[in-house]
Amino acid sequence: MATGRVERRLTAILAADVAGYSRLMGADEEGTHERLKTHLREVVDPKIKEHRGRTVKNTGDGMLVEFGSVLDAVRCAAEIQRAMIDRNADVPEDKRISFRIGINLGDVIVEPEDIFGDGVNIAARLEALAEPGGICISRTVRDHIGERLPYSFEDIGEQSVKNIARPVHVYRIRLDSEAKALPTGADDAAPESPLPLPDKPSVAVLSFTNMSSDPEQEFFADGIAEDVITALSRYPSLFVIARNSCFTYKGRAVDVKQVGLELGVRYVLESGLRKAGDRIRITAQLVEAASGNHVLANRYDRDLADIFALQDEIAEAVTIAIAPAIADAEQQRAMRKPPGSLDAWAAYQRGLWHLGKVSVEDNALAEQFFQQAVDLDPSFAGGYKRLAAVQGHAADFGGRGLAEALSSAEALARRAVALDGADAEARSLLSHALRRRGNYEGALAEAERALTISPNLAAAHAVRGATLIFSGRPKERGRGSRKKRQARSRPIGGPFEPDRVGILFPAGIPGRDRGCEPRNPVISRFSQYLPLARRRARRARSD
Repeated sequence: MATGRVERRLTAILAADVAGYSRLMGADEEGTHERLKTHLREVVDPKIKEHRGRTVKNTGDGMLVEFGSVLDAVRCAAEIQRAMIDRNADVPEDKRISFRIGINLGDVIVEPEDIFGDGVNIAARLEALAEPGGICISRTVRDHIGERLPYSFEDIGEQSVKNIARPVHVYRIRLDSEAKALPTGADDAAPESPLPLPDKPSVAVLSFTNMSSDPEQEFFADGIAEDVITALSRYPSLFVIARNSCFTYKGRAVDVKQVGLELGVRYVLESGLRKAGDRIRITAQLVEAASGNHVLANRYDRDLADIFALQDEIAEAVTIAIAPAIADAEQQRAMRKPPGSLDAWAAYQRGLWHLGKVSVEDNALAEQFFQQAVDLDPSFAGGYKRLAAVQGHAADFGGRGLAEALSSAEALARRAVALDGADAEARSLLSHALRRRGNYEGALAEAERALTISPNLAAAHAVRGATLIFSGRPKERGRGSRKKRQARSRPIGGPFEPDRVGILFPAGIPGRDRGCEPRNPVISRFSQYLPLARRRARRARSD
């Protein structure tokens, strides 16, 4: 069971190595070593520092560097490669040191001396695809750049790379002679084209405004914003802009529509902090950037005691309010689109809306939309994980054999996890399928993995609790019960909601099959799930 808190952040990752390093060392070991040290000291290290990068580690012939900004990472790479062209001009070809560079934007696990995760692995694979003296970037990086840098890009399509489940869409940066380098910050003054929106809901968390007269609260406000960014980055369904990009608006009067255009996001979180005596008030407003409409507006009043504990509490409260609000807004957007014009994400959202209705007819419609999503994008893990949920419901409705449907649900959930191992919701659904098939240890292991990825995910807490109850260990479930209630206090309409009611039927509550809902507030609260919960409980007892 994971016990420590894993630090994660969204960062731009640059991986570089020396092309043909083994050959160079074999021909002239000492000379190659000295030339590389000189290039690093005179070009590479100063450029990394100039563009606010941090060298995570050196590997002899390569390095791993992180940047708070995609633009900084790409500028740094381009300027290094340009400088190396000049430095190699008079060097015999068999002695030239040429770097290959790959750049990706991804969520990483942070340790003091290293960073880990698929984001890092993809950057390394991009580096391997680059030509000597070249730069390859992922589609995510390309989308963030927009038209703000003076380079041309060659789309080389989707590439299958080692140890990455789904193909990576790759672009090659062409450092043409006519594309002159701009000084750092010059693009800020140039007219900017709107960034394209990512293929999933995107959010920028602006720095919290300190509205109190106490300047010392500035660090507290920034700390909460950073924690919210980190926490939201753990949600696989969200695309979260990095802290450095968001904090460029700090201290400025901003127009959320302009922020949306400049950062390429659909939602912007604006927040303020005010202190009075020993009390502190946080206000948070989630705004749809294009329309300016408020999606969510909350206020949090707290006593100012242990400041770090308070920072964690506020960040958690804001996060677990934002994620469901964005999910609801996305479903409403999808429902406004004509069915024939849906992309994979919109089809997925339409499927979620029908899945939440928990009826035979809506379950069939949900399956159609989720299948449409995976047909449009076979690498989309979301479609497979929700098809797994549909299979579970179909078994309860009696439309399919229980064993066949649950086997199919497990297979679909495993497919989703294979496509995106960092998707905590997919792991929760796999846990759910394993629990229903009686594999309690496997179910608990997947639930714990989901909670390691996303500690505030209500579905993971729900399936963990249900598994412990069904496996005869109910006293162990208290760890996540309160957090589950906080994370989603209303029905989410997924495969886990019938469990909230269904576990009461075999748990010894009087009148459990005889209209007990009017007398039991828990059952009454989720009354729309009673028919499905009864079917599930009866089928569980008959196995």
